Amino acid sequence: MNYLIVLILLLLATALLLRLDFIFYIVYVCVALYGWSVWQTPRVIKKLAAKREYNQRIFLGEKTAVTITIHNPGWLPLPWFQISESIAPELQASGELHQALSLGGRREISLSYQIRGQRRGYYRLGPLLLNSGDLFGFRDYSARLAANYLTIYPRIIPLHKLGLPSRLPFGTIGSRQRLFEDPARPQGIRDYRSGDSLRQINWKASAHSGQLVVKTFQPAISLETAILLNLNSAEYARKERQILSEWAIEVAASLAAHLTDQRQSVGLICHGVDPLGQRPGEADFDQISGRLTRQNGSTAVPLPIPPRNGRSHLMKLLELLARVETTETSPFATWIPGACLHLSWGVTILTISPTADLAVCQALHRLARAGFNPVLIAIAPQPNFAQTRERARRLGFTAYLVTRQEHLERL
Repeated sequence: MNYLIVLILLLLATALLLRLDFIFYIVYVCVALYGWSVWQTPRVIKKLAAKREYNQRIFLGEKTAVTITIHNPGWLPLPWFQISESIAPELQASGELHQALSLGGRREISLSYQIRGQRRGYYRLGPLLLNSGDLFGFRDYSARLAANYLTIYPRIIPLHKLGLPSRLPFGTIGSRQRLFEDPARPQGIRDYRSGDSLRQINWKASAHSGQLVVKTFQPAISLETAILLNLNSAEYARKERQILSEWAIEVAASLAAHLTDQRQSVGLICHGVDPLGQRPGEADFDQISGRLTRQNGSTAVPLPIPPRNGRSHLMKLLELLARVETTETSPFATWIPGACLHLSWGVTILTISPTADLAVCQALHRLARAGFNPVLIAIAPQPNFAQTRERARRLGFTAYLVTRQEHLERL
């Protein structure tokens, strides 16, 4: 640009000295081209609108297509521009992420690529970098278009593959105390009484007997379930911390999905850290993996999610499980009592922890005496787990060992 200004000044000086009209004409053309390039290109770039269309939530191992649409709402064209999409390496993007294009006025252009979720987490797509300039190379312009985010849920594993019985002591259980009658468990009929609902009348049996009779159902108690997830890094072996913590999260996600399929209420309480729960500006994306991480010293403790049922509530649980990370915090055994204060009497507490030492067993014993139904699920290999199971039985709760003995998937 400086050279162009110098050239125009030299041509203008020459035209004034020699009084040559064609040199004045060249000066006019150069000034017009320079003014047009300075005025037109940046205005077109500022008006560009871009959006990404993709599935914002996928499960581990799934693929999703990302479509970027760039729209030019003005009448002026953009002769050329280069785009560069920034993608986290762990997403394994396939497609053209760097292209040179042109865009006319009142038009839009689309490009797409595919990504695959290789690791649980919260990732950033973009930002999209756009570089352009005028046709004569007088100036270069750049713009940064907004980023979007992708959540990769942990893997869901059926209970029988985890080595857990499909009928764990949680959910809806039969009871002599009639808290409610389960319509899915018919028992028989009885005579109609004043106040019975018309929906419970058995019309065929009433017509056959000549008097109104209503259906009866087996009584049941619906017990809520809370999942306690131990992500205290100090209680994981250093060499296997990442593998075991990911396995613990997968077990928690699988249990939550199973309970939801059984139409039961399930909640989640994590003894870890949620990077997205930090104050704005504290969350950071790892430069190597592109995954949301936490800064050193950050203590963004995830808020407890109370027991609820339904698929939408399960998605809320899975989103938290997609983001949580291990952190060095207070011992799990001392954290358990305070974490369960808000739970109702009779709630089943599925405790997922790498260790099942005496302190954890004593903490679960106190929960059992307080009216809860604790269940211990240890996820780290333990050669003397038979002793732990017997200790748990004496203390009034059940213990299971769920490990990756085959080491099928290394994350």
